Amino acid sequence: MATPTAPSEKTPAEKSSTEKTPSTTSPTPIATEPTVDDPVTPAPVSADDELSADERALLVDNLRFVLDGRWRTTRETVRENSNRADLLPDPSRTLDEARAHTLEVMRELASQGFAAAGFAEDHGGSGDIGASITAIEMLGYADLSLMVKAGVQWGLFGGAVENLGTARHHEKYVPGIIDLSVLGCFAMTETGHGSNVQAIETTATYDPDAREFVINSPTPSSRKDYIGGAAAHARYAAVFAQLVTGGPDEEAEGRGVHCFVVPIRDEDGNDLPGVTTSDCGYKGGLAGVDNGRIMFDNVRVPAENLLNRYADVADDGSYSSPIENTNRRFFTMLGTLIRGRVSVAATAGAAGRKALALSTRYGLIRKQFEAPEGTDEITVMDYLGHQRKLLPLIAKSYAIGFAQNEIVDELHEVQSVAPDDSDAGRQRQLEGQAAGLKAYATWHASHAINVSREACGGAGYLDENQLSIMRGDIDVFTTFEGDNTIMTQLIAKELLSAYSEDVQGLSAGGWVRFIAGMARDVVAEKTAVRQVVQTLLDGSDEDTEKSALTDRSTQIRLFRNREDHLVRTCAQRLRRALDDDNDAFEVFNNAQDHLLKVGHAHIERVVLEAFVEAIENCDSRSAAELLGKVCDLFVYSALEDDLSWFLMHRHISVERAKAIRRGVNELCQELRPHARSLVDAFGVPEELLRAPMLQNG
Repeated sequence: MATPTAPSEKTPAEKSSTEKTPSTTSPTPIATEPTVDDPVTPAPVSADDELSADERALLVDNLRFVLDGRWRTTRETVRENSNRADLLPDPSRTLDEARAHTLEVMRELASQGFAAAGFAEDHGGSGDIGASITAIEMLGYADLSLMVKAGVQWGLFGGAVENLGTARHHEKYVPGIIDLSVLGCFAMTETGHGSNVQAIETTATYDPDAREFVINSPTPSSRKDYIGGAAAHARYAAVFAQLVTGGPDEEAEGRGVHCFVVPIRDEDGNDLPGVTTSDCGYKGGLAGVDNGRIMFDNVRVPAENLLNRYADVADDGSYSSPIENTNRRFFTMLGTLIRGRVSVAATAGAAGRKALALSTRYGLIRKQFEAPEGTDEITVMDYLGHQRKLLPLIAKSYAIGFAQNEIVDELHEVQSVAPDDSDAGRQRQLEGQAAGLKAYATWHASHAINVSREACGGAGYLDENQLSIMRGDIDVFTTFEGDNTIMTQLIAKELLSAYSEDVQGLSAGGWVRFIAGMARDVVAEKTAVRQVVQTLLDGSDEDTEKSALTDRSTQIRLFRNREDHLVRTCAQRLRRALDDDNDAFEVFNNAQDHLLKVGHAHIERVVLEAFVEAIENCDSRSAAELLGKVCDLFVYSALEDDLSWFLMHRHISVERAKAIRRGVNELCQELRPHARSLVDAFGVPEELLRAPMLQNG
């Protein structure tokens, strides 16, 4: 399952022979209030059953081409090599068998060079970050345990060594990390501290006489917990701990969280002296991942085991760092590790798409109840209620897929430059977007998989049809690599703080006081304005009530207006902290629901604009027209989900609210004939869609 790294520029045959479809308006008008004129309806895309096999295949190829994005060659290679049913999770395996199987497949991947793209060329890799994330994402179509296990080894453990270490670490560990001769884990989370990494309790105290660090777990709550690989397979751990050191004639003091490479097992798998590992045992899913716990009892490691890219300790204990500010140093270190967060969002998106492919295919063959005076039972996908279950989720999956492609592209560009040439502001903005999209994508995937399970009735509850296993496996994605509530709050705080470095590391009360002291009018710093979006907005009426809901600029304005309103009013609420009679934390806590709403609104706007950009760049007329309808459904269903807010704040009228609900129904009915093509374009390998419930499909 080796992954090539050069992005393909080759397009399907239709790409060079069709006229590009303009996207200044959406392709299909939906009823709004009677006073609004809608654009002329273009010719509809032919339904799946009206197309020849070749025509439908070409449409699917063109949709897939757009959705696959820049690293489509990597996707195709992984598809080809993963098109095998033995990669699917097998619920009949014991816990030990499932874990052993996952490691065996990882060894196969390693032998084929699967992990090389994620590491720099001078460290033994090929240095194609985007290809690396894309390859990991595609494992979400096979087995989420495999993705998590691979992500821990090559993304988290390997990423910590490469991004936080220096040449001495790269030479010693990276080749073995790539070929699995050095198996590791990522020991950050503790029993008492997950999201609040700055408060972890594990210590690393420097002993200048021995030139060693002493790693210790001083309290029961300092136990490293839920650590993937720690239960059985890992021989090393990237341990995050509070560094304690002092120079000559100085008292030793805490220097904040740093990372150390700590051996935890010998070659026979036995715990090393001072190290105690234990097994988390059975979980709600991910049977193939050996999650465990680690305690350290004054474990000594050589001084060179400190990953010292951002800070170092001299022989005499003197501490130095190129980044003087403790908070900034901490967030800079964590910022280099966002690849894992981006990979989690990407893989969740893949899992959600697979679940929707399974449930849609089932809905197209399953029949229930005959029509009045009819004799044949009706295909369940013909029921509007069933369409409303699945089609808006398919539309949202497309939207998230396009946004994910953009963030992978941006991460690739940011991390492909030398550290000294990186743009700190761009890096911070990337971190915020990655946090917000991680929450948005994983919540969507969890919901989509559960709805897909329900849409398949009893068949969906059988492990043989995969959905029940996927539901358990995806559940933790909403809380690992950053709890979703914290991630949504993070992007909102970034917006309100205008990406100021001064806010990093502040407590809730301190952050509120910072915001309260800003200028009266807070302006959210947005992502760079896209040319296509700006063109649409420049050529449209600013009054959203006077323009058709089908107009793409109107849709963008509604999303932007909601975000701007929320940012402004949230800032106004937080300014109450300026009053001496108000407790800053209480002000923050009382506004937390508002803050979370800001984060959600921002990411949903970013996702919509990524969808608009993707349609603009689609060179196939039929694919662009169909994507236009899918984008409309994404917009209409998002507006419907938040109708109470739009009505309460008078951003839409009652008549327009009714039109939105009618529009969801009409778009579902229009997209029903294209349901199979839409999910086939996800490109899930056929062998990975094996399910007895589909045997008649």
